[in-house]
Amino acid sequence: MGKTKSHKFNKANHALSDLKDEKVLIIRLPCNPIFPIGPIYLADHLHKRFPELPQRILDLAALPVIDVKRVLIANIKSFQPSLLVFSWRDIQIYAPVDGRGGNPLQHSFEAFYARNPFKRLRGALGGLRLMKSHYGELWRNQALIKVGLKQARKFKQNARALIGGGAVSVFYEQLGKSLPKGTIVSIGEGEPLLEKLLLGQDIEKERCFVVGKSPREGLIHEQPTESIKTACNYSYIASIWPQFDWYLEGGDFYIGVQTKRGCPHNCCYCVYTVVEGKQVRVNSTQEIINEIRQLYDLGVRNIWFTDAQFIPARRYIEDAKELLRAIHQERMIGIRWAAYIRADNLDAELAKLMVQTGMNYFEIGITSGSQELVRRMRMGYNLRTVLENCQLLADAGFNDHVSVNYSFNVIDERPETIRQTIAYHRELEKIFGAEKIDPAIFFIGLQPHTHLEQYGFEQGLIKPGYNPMSMMPWTARKLLWNPEPMGKTFGKICLEAFDSCPNDFGRTVINLLERDYGIAPLEEALRAPLKGRPAIAKAIR
Repeated sequence: MGKTKSHKFNKANHALSDLKDEKVLIIRLPCNPIFPIGPIYLADHLHKRFPELPQRILDLAALPVIDVKRVLIANIKSFQPSLLVFSWRDIQIYAPVDGRGGNPLQHSFEAFYARNPFKRLRGALGGLRLMKSHYGELWRNQALIKVGLKQARKFKQNARALIGGGAVSVFYEQLGKSLPKGTIVSIGEGEPLLEKLLLGQDIEKERCFVVGKSPREGLIHEQPTESIKTACNYSYIASIWPQFDWYLEGGDFYIGVQTKRGCPHNCCYCVYTVVEGKQVRVNSTQEIINEIRQLYDLGVRNIWFTDAQFIPARRYIEDAKELLRAIHQERMIGIRWAAYIRADNLDAELAKLMVQTGMNYFEIGITSGSQELVRRMRMGYNLRTVLENCQLLADAGFNDHVSVNYSFNVIDERPETIRQTIAYHRELEKIFGAEKIDPAIFFIGLQPHTHLEQYGFEQGLIKPGYNPMSMMPWTARKLLWNPEPMGKTFGKICLEAFDSCPNDFGRTVINLLERDYGIAPLEEALRAPLKGRPAIAKAIR
């Protein structure tokens, strides 16, 4: 027993001594330039764990695309890292807004549903541009990983590459087939994995796999390792990230701050539950305040709480109150913050604190204004409670914008549920004011590892073995979830909205739906029974 302990101790010491040869370059691959909170938190964690470890952050999203390869190679030459950590934020581009290759919803609906042959041709050409953009980004990012690893091995023969991020956690099975052999693919949180990797410890039980080997079955559904999150040290981050000031200079970016990880819900189309785990882990209030204070002293006034949900359940109301009271006591004048809010998890005191502390925007993803469909999609909302709590916010003085996300035609949409959603939306407009409510019209981009995917298998809408990263028209039409019998109806409505008022697309869709289908009594929306087809299938695996 004594020999075993001594052997383990010596092995650990040897691993720590080897850290003098380690250098970590954290690279955010090109994407929309949202503040890169994930790479920052990784670097901060490693610095606290290994204070002498040399690190550098390179944010390729803050550069013109034409420069990214040259700058990547130049940084590797000057820094000579032993470990490249690539962060890949997003891949799938089905969305209701303009992306880097155009508006995927408009192009798709024109190609699939337009009666005018010239519009169909325009949609098809737009779709070709989207395909070029989509596959171009995939190939470019994979090439950057290969070039980066090849370049790093010119200076350190045993240099390694690790890749993680939101896109990787969702599409790890597909990406594993095209990345360089030996690349370590991280799913979910990367802190414990990076620690073990740097210490030379076994990583087999971590949420990862090595390209060249098959990932173990159900890897995405394994729960993450708990870790204590402390305030990010932004003085250190500024010292290793020359582009930090780029996000601060204009004052228009919302800077991310994470207050918790995990989501306890089972929404049918969402992957947060499997990526972050169902157990909610709340960060220390004092540590969150310390982080916000650092940003405030740097001139930051816009904060985005990056949690999957700022108040994921009623049991976390008191945690939210404690944090907001602390923010209020700090007297950080002019601060504005925003977040995803489950508006069923509020009370009058919390509503007042939200207004007092500067909440100037929030998003609620109710998906439907029909209680029946909310149940079918396993979202756990009580829509009556949402309305009551929105009224609490209005009574507390909230007078800013609210984005209400509607995902039409997900499960069993019918004319009566459309009428119910219209009634619900009009009630929200009465509470906040029609000019303050922005309806965001989404058509779900089907993603792997979700209940909706399993539902698609069971209904014969998709088949096992499909490629969720495909932009081929025959696949895209299924992944941009708009099934019949209502698919053509929504296609027609959306095309009319794009033609008549593209700059106010969401409101126009709501108005057109009311024109064609009318409006139900509000009580029908709030009390609709669950009937018809059985609720969506239970959790996969």
